[in-house]
Amino acid sequence: MTMKLNKKRALITGGAQGIGFAIAETFCREGALVYIADINAEIGSAAQSELVAGGGSASFVELDVSNDSDWSRVCSQITEKDGTIDILVNNAGINIRKSIEEMSADELDMMYQVNIKGPFLGIKNVLPIMKNSGGGSIINMSSVCGLIGHKYTPEAYTTAKGALTTLTKAVASRYGEFNVRCNSINPSTANTAMVQTMLKDPVWREQRLGEVPLGRMASLQDIAEAALYLASDEASFINGVALPVDGGVTAY
Repeated sequence: MTMKLNKKRALITGGAQGIGFAIAETFCREGALVYIADINAEIGSAAQSELVAGGGSASFVELDVSNDSDWSRVCSQITEKDGTIDILVNNAGINIRKSIEEMSADELDMMYQVNIKGPFLGIKNVLPIMKNSGGGSIINMSSVCGLIGHKYTPEAYTTAKGALTTLTKAVASRYGEFNVRCNSINPSTANTAMVQTMLKDPVWREQRLGEVPLGRMASLQDIAEAALYLASDEASFINGVALPVDGGVTAY
């Protein structure tokens, strides 16, 4: 059986848990050499151990995505070991669940530091590597909130993901000539451990399930398989796309 990402070098931010870990598992399954990047060394090391125990090729790198020097260090570390970076998944993100009226300026800055500055710096540091090696795939984890206004989602999160969606298109349009593809995944609410807890609230459950034509949350694997497609050669002509993995939320 042919592996879709055989020996491709993949860097996944926020790769130690949740959606990022599901992507890391899927990429390992398909033969990638996976670098899981996270700010938390303890959970990052545990994630590496789990992936290796499952037969994957995985390494942990400590990374604060909002720190340009960190990005430079991590990219140098990977290229010195494996030559290049074929795939970058900008998955790390945070959500402070406060409305625009409640959110402080410091909280807003924190949201933008991780959700916008992080991917921006990642792309900045990886682009020269990909250009030098003949191309690559950049995948930004946006949201349906990067495509539509969403009454149940904080405005800061919506504006951050909107910026990430358009950053994706800007990079795709400028760097496609270097065979660097840049796409975003725009999922609806994913069935993470935190969401499973929130689903116990009947009001919240009705709000979130009621807006999805398929009637369920996105699974982590739904999103991971979309990332696999965009990372693979099967998507070699897919560039600048905002891919909703949302069960039809944005179809209204």
